[in-house]
Amino acid sequence: MPRRGENIYKRKDGRWEGRVRTSDGKYRYVYAKTYREVKEKQRLCQETGEVHSLQVLPASTKAAGLFSTWLSKDILYQVKPSTYESYYRCMKKYVIPFFSLSGNEFLSEASAARFARSVQDNSSLSESSKRKILTIFKTSLKGIAKDTHSSVQILESVRLPKEEDSEVLVFTVKEQRQIEHAVFQAGDQRLLGILLCFYTGIRIGELCALRWSDLDDEAGTISVTKTVTRVKDFSQTGSKTKLMTGTPKSRKSMRKIPLPQFLLAQLTACKARCPKDSVYMLSGTAVPIDPRYYQKLYKKLLADAHVKYRKFHAIRHTFATRALELGVDMKTLSELLGHANVSITLNIYAHSLMGQKKIAMEKFNEMHSTCMLQPPAAVTTSVNRASKADRTT
Repeated sequence: MPRRGENIYKRKDGRWEGRVRTSDGKYRYVYAKTYREVKEKQRLCQETGEVHSLQVLPASTKAAGLFSTWLSKDILYQVKPSTYESYYRCMKKYVIPFFSLSGNEFLSEASAARFARSVQDNSSLSESSKRKILTIFKTSLKGIAKDTHSSVQILESVRLPKEEDSEVLVFTVKEQRQIEHAVFQAGDQRLLGILLCFYTGIRIGELCALRWSDLDDEAGTISVTKTVTRVKDFSQTGSKTKLMTGTPKSRKSMRKIPLPQFLLAQLTACKARCPKDSVYMLSGTAVPIDPRYYQKLYKKLLADAHVKYRKFHAIRHTFATRALELGVDMKTLSELLGHANVSITLNIYAHSLMGQKKIAMEKFNEMHSTCMLQPPAAVTTSVNRASKADRTT
């Protein structure tokens, strides 16, 4: 374990950091996975005057080139295509143009801080967009400045804005009834996917990726294992895109969801009319339906149902809100939604617990009416009776 005066510390990311003062009077930093390793690096540095396993960002290498290399080589095969497209747009639209300007050509603590400030001061961007841009920027910095003298200072110069709670829009029970009625009135089998989302909370990409083989009519479940997205085709020039089928957002997103009996009956009847289990549910072919096209069907359905337009994701929010209103516990809801952990579900849907909060607080009103408006002796008796009643229920 580190001793006082060693200048060795354990960082929040789990690594060990050692500080060394070199012959030129400047401080240098060494890093390792264990205390013993960083102490050895620190010793070697003190003896030789060199910092081992650390690099210096080349003074002649311009920042725009570093970011372009990171984008085209370092991160390309490490993330999903949809994530890469998000990185690509951010770097090409904001980061690389900024570091191509005079005065910002080289990557340093000061230039990184200037970029972060320019994003924060951009009034045309929403708070969520600012946070997304700076998060991607910081990810790129970690890759570029990793294991360099200036990595800590550069990363600390970029502070993410505080995450604001965004409003969760849901359909009312009346609106949901109108939408469901419009689904059956339309006579379009593809629109059953809307019902499936209302009663399972699956995402639109997951819905479009469902095949009939994913429906287990005996167990009464549906398996979510894939998702469909339209992404930019980086092998082509211009703005061409392609449809891709891949794994869902996280490991927890791969799940089996039990179906309500009425919905299972509807889907089983549709499956019986389908010649092959291997085809996709919504398209009826070997090619999945495009999520963008399905959103157009959804938008038309809302117009036919005379319901105000909300984004497709509002169906997922509606499912979660209804589940909480019906008393489904947060852990179960989190698993049904495929969230990575329960805290995500809590952060998004805490507002939906207001009904339960009111019921809980009403119990205090009952206690006050029963116990606090009586003489002390009667209060003791009432409380004891209430405790016994609770134990027997």
